[in-house]
Amino acid sequence: MPIKIPSSLPAANVLKDEGVMVMSEDQADKQDIRPMRIALLNLMPKKIETETQFSRLIGAHPLQIELTLLRPSEHTSKTTSQAHIGAFYQPWEDVRDQKFDGLIITGAPIEHLPFEDVTYWDEISQIFDWTQTNVHSTFGVCWGGMAMIYHFHKVKKHILEAKAFGCFPQKNLDPASPYLRGFSDTCVVPVSRWTEMRQAEIDAADGLRTLLGSDEVGPCLVEDTAHRALYIFNHFEYDTGTLKGEYDRDIAKGAPINVPINYYPGNDPTKQPENRWRSHAHLLYANWISEMYLTTPFDIDQIGETRQDRRN
Repeated sequence: MPIKIPSSLPAANVLKDEGVMVMSEDQADKQDIRPMRIALLNLMPKKIETETQFSRLIGAHPLQIELTLLRPSEHTSKTTSQAHIGAFYQPWEDVRDQKFDGLIITGAPIEHLPFEDVTYWDEISQIFDWTQTNVHSTFGVCWGGMAMIYHFHKVKKHILEAKAFGCFPQKNLDPASPYLRGFSDTCVVPVSRWTEMRQAEIDAADGLRTLLGSDEVGPCLVEDTAHRALYIFNHFEYDTGTLKGEYDRDIAKGAPINVPINYYPGNDPTKQPENRWRSHAHLLYANWISEMYLTTPFDIDQIGETRQDRRN
């Protein structure tokens, strides 16, 4: 089955060109099945790029996915046209009475700020709490994951002396996890952040289990069973050229930046980067959707009514 998104969304043509099945609303309405409802709370400045990246990953799954694009009600994007925002995004306040099978909360370019200093922190905190009654499974990505783990467990983020930047091998620490079904013993994940979460502090918190981690850049993927959440601090969703774009941008601005590690062949930025994470990226999000499908109530209105899922 394909992903259901507005036909005029820029991601639609990109995904069609890549062979990802995209379904119109009229086509979806003719199918006698309940689609999986997944929302994307997009906090990234390049919203079109980010919505395309995540649409690509969740649209590759055989289930029919209905994607809803969300934004904080209290924050106005300065880097994406208001015409695009108005046409495709709903403020969270407008959907807070709805139920979703899944929610992805993206990263945000505000990692240098203490969480409480973020202008929309109060609303984000409300959204985190709302996931416990209105969302079956939440996936927090980079800053989104760090913010969720801080909100629910008070695990702090720490500023790095130098940016963690490049493609770093991650160890498969829990091969029996359904989220890592089919994963190799190691995989490569793009990393681009000035902050880190520390494994010892995650281990000290109740109910957290690290699924992927690195000796170089710390924990990568953490499961929080009690809150029905996954937290990933790195960027499986990145395109082949995303790190190159960040590197070229900083070079053009004269900002201090190292060549992204293990990204260009021979670490030579004059060569074209190679994508060595795409297959594991698709596998992780497919596993997340499959696990969500197996455990979410068939009647979507029952989400949040009980802590027991369909497997218990």
